[in-house]
Amino acid sequence: MRFRRLTSKNHRKVNALVRGLCCNYVDGNCILLDNGDVCKCPQLISFSLNCKWFRSAVLPNDKDLYAKLAISDNRKKCAVCGKEFISSANKAKYCDKCRITVLRKQKAEYQRKYRSRVEK
Repeated sequence: MRFRRLTSKNHRKVNALVRGLCCNYVDGNCILLDNGDVCKCPQLISFSLNCKWFRSAVLPNDKDLYAKLAISDNRKKCAVCGKEFISSANKAKYCDKCRITVLRKQKAEYQRKYRSRVEK
């Protein structure tokens, strides 16, 4: 999968993810690149996503940022809020947050109709 170049706002979010969630980040250095010399984490100093570990293991934890940066065929816009998300199914119309509220409203409407038919 390909990814977009980072903006300054997204760069700050990526840096926060690296510092908070990356298991290879220790005191500004990358354990994976350590071959005896201290090596700065390349993800912190670059405006592109060049660390394969970060792309595959850390970035999917922030679904909104992942949807913004990933270039994918299954990107859709939420019918409620208009935010982009990566769908896992062809019928998906809502992002994760909106899906919960829409489902709750649909169930409530169904129960209202059901109760009105039963009482008559």
